Amino acid sequence: MTTPLRLLLISGSTRDSSTNTAALRTVAATVPADIEATLYDGLADLPQFVPGTDGPSTAETLHKTIGAADAVLICTPEYAGMIPGSLKNLLEWTVGTADLHDKPVAYVNVAYEGRGEEAVATLRTVLGYVGADLVEAASARITVLQNMIGADGTVEDPAVRNRLAAAAVALAAHVRGGNR
Repeated sequence: MTTPLRLLLISGSTRDSSTNTAALRTVAATVPADIEATLYDGLADLPQFVPGTDGPSTAETLHKTIGAADAVLICTPEYAGMIPGSLKNLLEWTVGTADLHDKPVAYVNVAYEGRGEEAVATLRTVLGYVGADLVEAASARITVLQNMIGADGTVEDPAVRNRLAAAAVALAAHVRGGNR
């Protein structure tokens, strides 16, 4: 058996009942056995980025977690016309250490149709700045509504579950296929 591809899932929301986090929990629950998907849970604990500092242990854990991942899948809400400050802060912690440079990254926009486009635009800008390998074939709009989330915190709708898993599989295929 081959070593599983390590996929890091980052939600831009700090809200427990977030549709973004539910989408990523669903990815973790539905990916094939050859993908090890881990949901990053340190977003709310990261202190404000201060340029020129090494950062606390939470930032060091972030660096190690991203470094250990073969690819990253981000799902974020849109707040005030862009990505939330907490996600921007996380991304700022990666600039000086080049954690995302050449790292395959994709995103899933779960907002209702016609919403979330500015978050995607902002995310794309920041990912370009940090030199991430943005994988368009794995990036998708997959609407997740609050009433689709079950008691276990994952999306119940089978079609949506399949599309979320497909985004992760496409990202893994990019990494394994050497399409970089």
